[in-house]
Amino acid sequence: MGSAWNVIPQNMGLLLDGLLLTLQLSAFALLVSIPVGVLLGLCRISGNRVVSFLAVSYVEFIRGVPLLVLLFWIYFVLGKFLKLGPFLSGVLGLGLFSAAFIAEIVRAGIQAVPRGQMEAARSSGMTYVQAMRFIILPQALRKVLPPMASQFITLIKDSSLVSVISVVDLTLVAKNLVSTSFRSLEVWSFVAIMYFCVTFFLSQIISALERRYRVSE
Repeated sequence: MGSAWNVIPQNMGLLLDGLLLTLQLSAFALLVSIPVGVLLGLCRISGNRVVSFLAVSYVEFIRGVPLLVLLFWIYFVLGKFLKLGPFLSGVLGLGLFSAAFIAEIVRAGIQAVPRGQMEAARSSGMTYVQAMRFIILPQALRKVLPPMASQFITLIKDSSLVSVISVVDLTLVAKNLVSTSFRSLEVWSFVAIMYFCVTFFLSQIISALERRYRVSE
């Protein structure tokens, strides 16, 4: 029994490197998804029907396409034209996919701010952009911060799919270890624990943020 589990300490360096790359990939994808998602969220509530329609179309299309298919398309199609490697393809795929969900979070956060706030700001002489920047968005940020943080956890779990486009993340490292050691039970069990530890730690931080903002409100 003990010898079977020796595959874990013997390859701990590889597993930690895979975990580090998973976290890096997720962080970069989040950096892509936040500005794109915020922009889409603002476009969703725009008074311009064309802008709103384009934003809605993007959100509905991305949410209706499996992430795995999107990763394949970016890596094998778009990546060939833009010379994207596996890592950048993974970041772009995860980022654009997550942006659709962040757009809905942002839209819901803005619409949760009482309409009278915008009317009062406009009546005081502010432009729409000024009112959105100084009045609406600061209030909306307090509401959307916890769910946006939760989206990072979702990104970490979704990032396991990038192994299919040869990104050497934690999942691909585990696949390679299983293929060479034939210790699928031990390797996958330990990898599952690693994913759980990371997501559980982040979920505790998110819970603390939620309690903090709930008290401050």
